[in-house]
Amino acid sequence: MTPSELRADVPALDEERAYLNYGAHGPSPERVVDAAAEFIADHEYGVFDEDPYGRAFGAYETVRERIADLLEADPEEVALTESTTDGIARIAAAIDWEPGDVVVRTDLEHPAGVLPWRRLREEVGVEIRVLETEGGRVDRDAFADAVADARLVCFSAITWTHGTRLPVEDLVGIANDAGAFTLVDAVQSPGQVPVDVDEWDADAVAAAGHKWLLGLWGAGFLYVDRAVATDLSPATTGYRGVRDPNGPGFEYEPGAKRFEVGTTTPAAHVGLLEGIDAVESIGIETIESRIEGLTDRLKRGVGEEHLISPMSFESGLVTVDVADPEATVERLADRGIVVRDLPHPDGVRVSIHAISTEREVDAVVDALREEL
Repeated sequence: MTPSELRADVPALDEERAYLNYGAHGPSPERVVDAAAEFIADHEYGVFDEDPYGRAFGAYETVRERIADLLEADPEEVALTESTTDGIARIAAAIDWEPGDVVVRTDLEHPAGVLPWRRLREEVGVEIRVLETEGGRVDRDAFADAVADARLVCFSAITWTHGTRLPVEDLVGIANDAGAFTLVDAVQSPGQVPVDVDEWDADAVAAAGHKWLLGLWGAGFLYVDRAVATDLSPATTGYRGVRDPNGPGFEYEPGAKRFEVGTTTPAAHVGLLEGIDAVESIGIETIESRIEGLTDRLKRGVGEEHLISPMSFESGLVTVDVADPEATVERLADRGIVVRDLPHPDGVRVSIHAISTEREVDAVVDALREEL
């Protein structure tokens, strides 16, 4: 498959408008929606042909194995969640916190990596230590100082604010040396860059498929290293998270599955399989190279002096400095161009996928030049 062939299967896209907001939402190909709809129909209409619980549980395991392959993990280290936010919140609620425990996060985090710690500060007395950054970069020495006595460290693999790639393996190594639990928000990674959680060596990685994998909302996933899973006690427990739900005792599943609860439809995750198929059919190297070429075109057109993101390629997320980001987004929308403004830094973010086109990039360049 080629990027243009995949684009042709996305009904939301056309040749008159420009959709450049994949960092928020990747509109799904028809094959993704069809797979989810077909599963729902079979599950709901085929009760005389197959046990609906058996059908659902079989789908859970098929999806789990495929996501594990995507992340270079083992299936027992993958839990199916609703979203990245859901995964981060489940980890936050599974640790036995004490007053004075330190959580370190960067100032680059999405609210998904901010709100759980605020709640713990209010309810438990956890200390939140926010590492200040510059230009979407983390200073390693400052990071080491911040995490020296931390209980948990949370940071993003690709920042949603600047599109910069943080050195995940290096930062995890520093945090591991300090004895901190490492939690990575990786939602901007799968589908546009390779992900290898084994190399990252983090304790937990939360992500979802509704952005660069072009999946449906609700197809989240959570990696948990089997070595730390036994020390985590999920705040919510259900029959999918224990070994024998009908037995006299109580024992969690040995790995990440302990974070799964009960009766949820696998439909969004079944659809995600089609998104993963499409990405792998094109090839992640081809996707990354295509995104690099298109973002280079955007940056040259806008001019380095107007970029908040780095001039050199790091990801498909490019943030541009404009005087009034919110009004700029509205004016571009009136011209059929979809981008988004950011709460911080104060700018407009353009998200370019491999299925984006040169025409779309040129359209947003022309529109942004009028705002600069």
